[in-house]
Parts: sequence; structure tokens; C-alpha cells
Amino acid sequence: VQLQASGGGLVQAGGSLRLSCAASKRTFSNNGVGWFRQAPGKERDFVAGINWRGGSTTYTDSVKGRFTITRDNAKNTVYLQMNSLKPEDTAVYYCAAARSSWGGDEARMYHYWGQGTLVTVSS
Repeated sequence: VQLQASGGGLVQAGGSLRLSCAASKRTFSNNGVGWFRQAPGKERDFVAGINWRGGSTTYTDSVKGRFTITRDNAKNTVYLQMNSLKPEDTAVYYCAAARSSWGGDEARMYHYWGQGTLVTVSS
């Protein structure tokens, strides 16, 4: 599975962005998908995850109530809607697919990674 993340950009605090993660080579409709982010000088952290059907999701505490992960398996795409953005959300955002139907919040469970898209939130 090859993943392509897109939708990043520069936004003011309080604004919104929607990231997309599209799969190519083959479908990832049977795979759990997650979003991770890496801020400058920091480790890559889990942001949100969704199971293969989209019926189960999980979020890191700092984005709960602001970010929403969804998927459209017909379009082979997973989305991350980010609202009420804060400067501390600034990071490169990566999408990743697990080999199984659910990846959870641990990076080691994800085996396919996209190239990342930069989100910059200005204060």
C-alpha cells in the first residue's frame, strides 16, 4: 500500500484544515489507519486512528473534541478534519496503515506510511 497525505498548509489559530490520506497500488479498506504528527525537535506522536469500517475511532487527549477522523472506503481515502487549531498543532502530519483492521495508538502497529504534510498554525 502506498499512502499520499495532503491538505496541509498555513492557517491562523482557531481555523480549520482537512487532511486527506489516499491509498494507491491497492485498497486499504480492510486496514486500520492512523494519523501521527511530528513537531520540530520532537518525536512522532499518535493523533487519531480509525478501524477498517470506520465504526471505531480513537484520539489523543489533546485533540479530542477538535479533530475528527473519518474514512470513505469507496474513495480509498481517510480524512482528518481539524478544527479550532492551535499553534501547538503545528507539525508534519503522517498517515499510516496497519496490516490489520485496527492499528490503535502505537506506531509499531502501523506498517505503511505516507510522506507527510506540513500543518502550520500561526498565533
